[in-house]
Formats: sequence, structure tokens, C-alpha cells
Amino acid sequence: MPNLNRRALLGVPLALAATRSLAQGQPVRVGVLTDMTGLYADAIGPGSFLAAQMAAEDAGHTVIGRPIEILSADNQNKADIGSAIARQWYDRDKVGMVVGLDNSSVALAVEQVARERNGIAVAIAVGTNDFTGKFCTNNAMSWNYDSYALTHGVAKSLVGRGLDTWFFLTVDYAFGAALEADASDAVRAAGGKVLGSVRHPLNAGDYSSYLIAAKASGAKVIALANGGGDMTGALKQAAEFGLQQGGQTLVPLLCLNTDIRALGLPVAQGITLMTSFTWDRNEQTRAWSKRFFERHHAMPSMDQAATYSATRHYLRAVAAAGTTDTEAVVAKMRALPVKDFYADGRVRADGRLVHDMYLVRVKTPAESKSAWDFEEILQTVPGDQAFRPLAEAGCPLGKS
Repeated sequence: MPNLNRRALLGVPLALAATRSLAQGQPVRVGVLTDMTGLYADAIGPGSFLAAQMAAEDAGHTVIGRPIEILSADNQNKADIGSAIARQWYDRDKVGMVVGLDNSSVALAVEQVARERNGIAVAIAVGTNDFTGKFCTNNAMSWNYDSYALTHGVAKSLVGRGLDTWFFLTVDYAFGAALEADASDAVRAAGGKVLGSVRHPLNAGDYSSYLIAAKASGAKVIALANGGGDMTGALKQAAEFGLQQGGQTLVPLLCLNTDIRALGLPVAQGITLMTSFTWDRNEQTRAWSKRFFERHHAMPSMDQAATYSATRHYLRAVAAAGTTDTEAVVAKMRALPVKDFYADGRVRADGRLVHDMYLVRVKTPAESKSAWDFEEILQTVPGDQAFRPLAEAGCPLGKS
């Protein structure tokens, strides 16, 4: 097992001294394993650790008479580091569930560790459909989005408006490839054409050569099959080059409210995107988001809201099972409905939480009424339409 340096293992178990005096026994542990310092840190990172802590607080800090501890670690967007931490957590620290897994390569590696070590892994921000597809396992679940859900609604909407030729600027790893493949399928199914693509490394920094190729394609849509700092960096440079003024439409296939905040409305206005969560959707979302904002000083992203939901559901499943035994808890997680401010749905056979997605438009500066008032919901896409049908998922667990 590789040594874990201080940067790799940032988190220390959340101290719950008062809880320990009330409940004795081995703690029920949840590990938040995600990008804490890199290009996805704003979208998930420390905010997801806080969200999991809030779930523990809302459970009363205890479950089945045992204290709840939340651990956190930085996977550095590296599969070997993520899998090593997960293995240590399952083996040494007796972590019941690892949640987070913001990078597709990390998520697939940790899914394999969960299979080997009989732990539970819940992906929050994994784009590849393979997590609940050909690599699915009974112990792994995907709580937020995948590349199918992110791309199909947007592609259908834009092609229907005449934006029917597409070119992709794609990050060169599993997530980017999955986004491009699913979006391409959706574009063609809607009657559009894909004119080409170009790949860039993760955290590239300079996107000028890729944007020049995209501009030269003449495509009506330049789709960004990336995320985090790569997406915001590419959009900012595209604005500097005047691509939109030249008649091309920039479409980020993964864009969160934290990204819009980083871009600013003058750059982000008019973008159409899919999301699983908007903080201002209803009274429930506003109430929880206000609590989160008071401690994080930013509104929650869909990744952070999903982390709370997954952690709270795990703790409810432990309570219902009366044990932390993996098989019993997984059975309860799959049997119990998920009904909270984030989602109203169920975990299906392949591990996918099926829930509504929202097609939204980024507001103009004039339309925005407050610091985080970014998104207007255009359409609610029901879960059974938002996600790939179970019969097409490719998961052996979904076959009768």
C-alpha cells in the first residue's frame, strides 16, 4: 500500500466529545473522499465535508446507540491515491461508507476497492455511466448525475432551436470521453451533426489552441466536455477570443452554481445547462441552503447537496437495519425511498438514484436579484426520462 502523505489525507475524524459521553461503542464512520484542493474543490471539496457533517448533526450525532464520525481526505484527482485511502478507511478505520468520488477515474478505482473490501461507495460527481453500468456492484451507488443525464436534455433543447452542428472540447480522461459520447449520441438522435472534437489534459490552464480548432470547425455549438477549472478557464478564454460574438454558442456540459459565480454573469449569462439542484427552487431547498451558507459562506452546489442527501440516507439505513453490516445496510438503502430537499426518488437495481433533473438558463446581470441568484428553471425532467433506462445501462444487476 502506498504511503499516504499529509496532503493526501487531509481530514481528521470530526471530534464529537459530547456525543461520546452519550453513546459508547465503535463509531459509525463515513468518509468523504473528494478533491479538496484542486480544480473541483469549489464545487465539492470542503463544502461536501460540511454537508456530511450537517447530515450527522441532523441525525443527532448518534445512530443505533453509537457516535457518528465524519472523516475527509483529498484524493488529488488520482485513482491510486483515492483507492489507497479508501482501502485504508475500510480496513483500518472501519468506515462504513465512502462518499464523494468527484473524478470518474477515482470513482471507478474506489468502486473496485468497495467490491473487494465489502464496503459501501456512493459517487456524488461521477460522469461515466460505467460506474452503474458494466462495472456496477451491489455495494456502489451513484447519487447525483452521470453523463447521460447531463447531456440529453441540453442537446435535445438546443438542436430543436436550430443549433444543430456541434464540436467538442473534451478533457482527456474517462469523464470527458463519457460526456462527449453521450452528448454526440443525443445530438444525432435529435437530428444534428457532430463535426469533430479536440482533447485537452486535465487542468490544462491554456485552452487557446483548442479553441482555435473549435472556431475553425464552423460548428454552431462548441460543447465543453469538461468541468471545474477547465470549464471556467475555457469559457473565459472563449469570451476573450470573441467566439460567441462570432456566432458560435458555448455550451458547458457540466456547470455548477460555483462555476457561474467564478465566471460572473457577464460571461455566463444565457448558458443552458442541466442540474440536479438549485438552491432557490422551493422552501425546503432555501431553508437548508441558508444553514449551509451561514457556515460555508457560499450557496451549496448540487454536489454538496447530494453529499448531504447520500450521507443522511446511509444513516437512516443504518438505523433501519439496526446494524452497520454492509449487506443489511445496502438492502435498506435500496429499499427505502429517498425523500428530502435534494431528491424524491429511489435507488434502482444498478445503483442509480433516479431523481428529477432541471434544465436551467443562466440569468443576465439585470435579471439577477441577489448575489447567488443565477439560474432560471426552464423545465423539470422526470427521473425516468433524465437517466438512461435500466435495460440499457449495461449492469448485470439490472437484468431479470
